[in-house]
Amino acid sequence: MVSHSQQPDNALTARRPASVTSRSTNTRRHRASRSHSGGTSYRLQNEFPNFAQTGDVEIIINAEGQEKRYMLHRLILAQCSGFFEAGTSEDWSRAQAEGATSTAGPLHGSGLAKIGEEDEYGGKMGRPALAVTPQDRHRWRYELDWGNKDDEIPMLVQKPIPSTLFGGDHTYRPPAVPSKPPPPTNTFFRSFTAMQSAANIPHQAPDNDLIRDYDNLFRIFYNYPPHLDPLNIAESYIQCKSLLQLADMYDALEVVGPRIDHHLLQFQSRLWKQIAKYPPSYLKLGYLARSKVIFAEALIHVVGQWPSGSSQLRNHVPDTVLDLIEDKYEELTEKKLKSEGKLFRLTLNTPRGDRVTPLNGYVDWLALSLFRQWLVENTSPPPPLPPKTPNANQPSPRTQQQ
Repeated sequence: MVSHSQQPDNALTARRPASVTSRSTNTRRHRASRSHSGGTSYRLQNEFPNFAQTGDVEIIINAEGQEKRYMLHRLILAQCSGFFEAGTSEDWSRAQAEGATSTAGPLHGSGLAKIGEEDEYGGKMGRPALAVTPQDRHRWRYELDWGNKDDEIPMLVQKPIPSTLFGGDHTYRPPAVPSKPPPPTNTFFRSFTAMQSAANIPHQAPDNDLIRDYDNLFRIFYNYPPHLDPLNIAESYIQCKSLLQLADMYDALEVVGPRIDHHLLQFQSRLWKQIAKYPPSYLKLGYLARSKVIFAEALIHVVGQWPSGSSQLRNHVPDTVLDLIEDKYEELTEKKLKSEGKLFRLTLNTPRGDRVTPLNGYVDWLALSLFRQWLVENTSPPPPLPPKTPNANQPSPRTQQQ
């Protein structure tokens, strides 16, 4: 009987190279979050002002060679602005689509036509050539139109989105890919601190005034603080005025006004001095900003100086504001006349209860007469200027002709 050596089941087998073993046993899977540079892979920006993944309204602002692009949400724009609510409504979008289809043909903007196939019953079955992707959802595009004349006010105009043969569009340009990130460090807290410091970098305000106003408008829509001067109240007034005029164009004063009111009220005493110095200007600004405090303070000074500031308010504020000013002016004039009448009828009495006269109290009567004279001189309007008389030294026109 020949005995054979039996190897145990757990005996080690001959090891193959690592590359052969991994290739035969495991399948290499691609990780979407890995990067050749050692950090995470680059993803499209999905925050203000470019919501590349969820935005559906593209806005392009061109001014003096500068360009600013936004990819925003139709829902937020429609809630904050009546202009965008009407421009992105179903009726308006349907009319725009019908106009584009009639001018460009049936294949414009629709991608490939449906491919007919026979089903198992022999009938025709249509299915789209490409699957619907998030990029295929309805989008809107607005560009700043400067008009044909120099005196026209530039305004956003809805433009059709150019489409390719496959239904895609070339409208949105994703932001530039950032530079290669630094290699990962072994210290987690150090990298986390660096990431926080990079995220807290403040957004720089644009140099162009028009681009700055549009940027502030959209920042307010997304509940971001606008870029307004926090130190110089005169410069801040100019910025707030231009921003309110832009918001008035796009029917967004209800959203922009409270932000302007909050910003100006931070100046406190400096604001009250500016209102007392320029009441008509701040009355118009307070009306547009829906600011009760600024409007009431400016209204007090305007009514007290009326009608000297009427030329600055005519054709600049609604007739209801002018009617309010005139009504307050009439009420103030009536109260002033009543107060002046009571002061003029003020008198002094003797210890017996009689009115003073030159006979029973000469000194008291003289003081009362001087007070009434002073009151009349300071409450009566100034007398009209006398007409100019020709000077005797100047020659007459007849003499000059001779």
